[in-house]
Amino acid sequence: MDAGGEKSYDDINVTPMVDLYLVLLLIFIIMTTAGVTGTKVDLPRASNKPADLGAPKSKAITVNNEGKIFLDTIPVSLQELEQKLREHQAKNPEFPVVIRGDRQVQYAGVMEVLDVCGRLGLTKIGLATVGPK
Repeated sequence: MDAGGEKSYDDINVTPMVDLYLVLLLIFIIMTTAGVTGTKVDLPRASNKPADLGAPKSKAITVNNEGKIFLDTIPVSLQELEQKLREHQAKNPEFPVVIRGDRQVQYAGVMEVLDVCGRLGLTKIGLATVGPK
C-alpha cells in the first residue's frame, strides 16, 4: 500500500476482456453460418417412378496382392477380362476404366491389364492411388 493509504493497481484483470472477445466470436460464428443457408428456390417435383440407370458406365479392374484380377469385384482371368471389356465396349464405346493395383502386386500384373486395355483401344484409363498421409 502507498503511504497515503491508497491501493496500488499493478495487476490488470483481463477476464472481462476475454469474455467480450468470446461473445464477439460467438456472434461472428452464428452470423456466418446463418448466411450460408443459400438462396430459396422452388424446386421441381420428381416422379415416384425409380430411374433406370442401367449398367454402370465405368469399369473397375482390381489386381490384388496375390495377382488375381477382378472386374467390378468378380474374379476373372486375363482372357475373360478382355472378353467382358469387349462386350461392354460394344454397348458403350467410350467408357472409362479405373485400374486398382495392390502395392504388393508385381508390376507385371498391372502391365498385363494395361496391355489388355491397349489392345481394345481404351483411352480413358485411370490408376487409383491413395493420397499422401
